[in-house]
Amino acid sequence: MCGIVGYIGKENAIPVLIDGLKTLEYRGYDSAGLAVFNNKKLDIIKDIGRVAHLEEIVNSETIDASNIGIAHTRWATHGKPSKENAHPHTDNLGEIAVVHNGIIENYIEVKNMLINNGFKLYSDTDTEVIPNLVRMYYKDNLLKAVADALKELQGSFAIEVISTLDPNKMIVAKKDSPMVIGFTENDKYIASDIPAIIKNTNSFYFMEDGEIAEISYDNICFYDFDLNIISKQLKDVNWDSESSDKGNYEDYMLKEIYEQPNSIIETIGVSLSESINLPIEDIDFKKFNKIYIVACGTAMHAGLSARYTFEHFCKKPVYVDMASEFRYNNPLIDEKTLCIFVSQSGETADTIAAIKLAKECGSTTLAIVNVIGSSMTRIADHCLYTHAGPEIAVASTKAYTSQVVLLNILALHIAEALNNSSKQEINKLKDEIIELPKKVKQVLSLDKEIKELSDKFYDRNDIFFIGRGTDYTVAMEGSLKLKEISYIHSDAYAAGELKHGPIALIENGVPIIGIATNEVTASKTVSNLEEVLARGASVILITNKDVNVSNINHLIRIPECSNYLSPILSIIPMQLFAYYISKNKNLDVDKPRNLAKSVTVE
Repeated sequence: MCGIVGYIGKENAIPVLIDGLKTLEYRGYDSAGLAVFNNKKLDIIKDIGRVAHLEEIVNSETIDASNIGIAHTRWATHGKPSKENAHPHTDNLGEIAVVHNGIIENYIEVKNMLINNGFKLYSDTDTEVIPNLVRMYYKDNLLKAVADALKELQGSFAIEVISTLDPNKMIVAKKDSPMVIGFTENDKYIASDIPAIIKNTNSFYFMEDGEIAEISYDNICFYDFDLNIISKQLKDVNWDSESSDKGNYEDYMLKEIYEQPNSIIETIGVSLSESINLPIEDIDFKKFNKIYIVACGTAMHAGLSARYTFEHFCKKPVYVDMASEFRYNNPLIDEKTLCIFVSQSGETADTIAAIKLAKECGSTTLAIVNVIGSSMTRIADHCLYTHAGPEIAVASTKAYTSQVVLLNILALHIAEALNNSSKQEINKLKDEIIELPKKVKQVLSLDKEIKELSDKFYDRNDIFFIGRGTDYTVAMEGSLKLKEISYIHSDAYAAGELKHGPIALIENGVPIIGIATNEVTASKTVSNLEEVLARGASVILITNKDVNVSNINHLIRIPECSNYLSPILSIIPMQLFAYYISKNKNLDVDKPRNLAKSVTVE
């Protein structure tokens, strides 16, 4: 979950590297560092802290301009944040520098082997074994030494290597961690993710697992790990670099919350008008007897909310599973199973591993992702893009609502193919989906009201969320948002389960957020809220139903909509609530502690 950047070209590498790290800081921010080649030696600067701190150090030291360099922003997996554990790492002679995203699972064995061969290792990281292993294999060819070293490594890695042994080249390689190479005639940009370098080019090479690239000032050659030459195609990515900027907003998260009307419009796009047009016409949906939706975190919550749409309209059993558990649950999947995998980044390690298992079992795999060209898009049999645009804040907002929208459209698409649901009911939900952006704008107009609520509750130690059905699934997402960025203990419960244990946690003044948007269960949820009110709780109700609210402390009314789409509207007040509570506590909204945006380790 680290971010890596590299550059080789005609410009000074240092500003390019720093700028790229700033954009990638959502991938990790406990330490940062860079290495550039100067005067026949490697200049390495690294320290704990944010990229801004690294920039201060760089500006305070006299470093000659360099045309080649690598850089890294870290999310710790091995070893606490420290200057010694920060990347880049070098071999014992200081001639080979490496930055690395991923986990070397057999690093202890490799470390012991290196020590037995006379090497000394000074950090607690798994990464430090890589440059020393390259040095051990080096004869007179850096590319071959890297390839030989990689064959000894087990786990995941995206690496960049520069060396005084071959000062006009950079070696990069990938296995189970993301890597893209941006290309112009004069400059080559390397990064973990497109946003880091999109302002420099729209043309990219997307590296696959088991590939190595040797990059010089005027050429790029691709190989497999046996150094057989590979032909790769340059692809254009139509992202607006300005969409990665905060604009007039104080934080990326607030910007992305407010982008949701437009991101939903982009998700709907050409997929839904008079009919549904998804690029999956070759899938025979009639052969499936069940559907799995597999994801992590927020993406899993999107799958949970959409499960109701799939089951109602497609008349198939739907199972939603955490990707981190999926592989170890011995799932009953085969060629008659449709497996849908959801991820914003398309690089989530647990989800990628789940896709590979599903393919081994003969299931049809369909990825729903936001990032164009990401690993999941290339591994899955089929892919649908949410087109939500770059999402930089660690806590997902617009990606979640776009995922729920696209999953609902997919459910209707499958229902039409199966021809086992009312066309009138399907068309009614289509119409409601098209109306969503207007209704999202209406919810965003509640901003001031929700900010005032957050002013009253930001100092609480516990906040609970309850709901039933789809309202319970969105309660889980609301609770997660609050935990992620405010560090307040929060749990979500199915409202009907309160009396079976959780009600023991309720005491005077504890905030309870209830969601009641289902006409069948709304009154029952309100009755459950009455139970906690009687025990001194302070209740916030999010609803679009005509229910008895005479005793409710705080009421948030959202527009009426189908129960299948209500998670899209009801989550927005909770996104804003979490945001303003975090701001009240003077926390870093976009970069919460211990978290990173793209979880590329298991």
